[in-house]
Amino acid sequence: MAIQPSGGHKDEWARHWQYPGVPGLDLLRARYVSHSFTRHSHEGFVLGAVRRGIEDVVMPEGTIRARPGTVVLINPEVPHAAHAGVPEGWSYATLYPSSQLIAGIADEETTLRGTVGFAETIVEDEETARLIQAVHRAAEEGNALAADSLLRIGVARLLRRHGQTLPARTPQAAGSRAAVRAREVLEGRMSEPPSLEQLARQLGVSPFALLRAFKSEYGMPPHTWLTNARVRRARSLLENGVAPSEAAVTVGFTDQPHLNRHFTRIVGVPPGAYQRERARTYKTG
Repeated sequence: MAIQPSGGHKDEWARHWQYPGVPGLDLLRARYVSHSFTRHSHEGFVLGAVRRGIEDVVMPEGTIRARPGTVVLINPEVPHAAHAGVPEGWSYATLYPSSQLIAGIADEETTLRGTVGFAETIVEDEETARLIQAVHRAAEEGNALAADSLLRIGVARLLRRHGQTLPARTPQAAGSRAAVRAREVLEGRMSEPPSLEQLARQLGVSPFALLRAFKSEYGMPPHTWLTNARVRRARSLLENGVAPSEAAVTVGFTDQPHLNRHFTRIVGVPPGAYQRERARTYKTG
């Protein structure tokens, strides 16, 4: 089922779904022209392969141009945004494997230990790009054996060539500790968050010091991080059958149109379409 993103170009379509044959994996296949992804991050990994056109992916270190034959590799919690790199947009297949899925493959097929991730953000690898597309085809055909096998072959290939053990992050500096505490406050008060000044006063720092520390720690300012966190929580509510209108209010959006806009710009499809795909997955799974 292909869904046109709300308010998007007439030639845009997208499908964001789960395939029960491969637990721990989300899939997105889409064509975008005017659609853009606002800055956000994921709890798991992003493995993307452009089929046509060019996608500009805005990473903390700069913008990369994803074109056919390349694979985009984004580690968990790394903030990024994306938009079309050419007027005709881009079409692509993206896999969102969980950290647990990647860690299991790394443990079985590589010598990497600890917290595993990728050392590069984009690589030239036509064969693995084709494998990512093939995982989608197998999942859409209901071929669990092929989908799971191709996923593991592709991920193991990428880990052996581009994997690394990520350094452990423990907040040491006072600013870093303040950012972590600010995140905890925002998580606990998602529907009624404090202002930046109130939050800074609560933590005993100045507003600008907190702003700089939070962006340094999480790659985005507190209000952007909060929108991303609200969308994550909304996803969980939608997956559990909560209506989009109720999910919007629960996570702190003013109304459902606000949820629709932010959800689509982060997930790639509207919340209603996201929920319908999840319902189909659970029904068929």
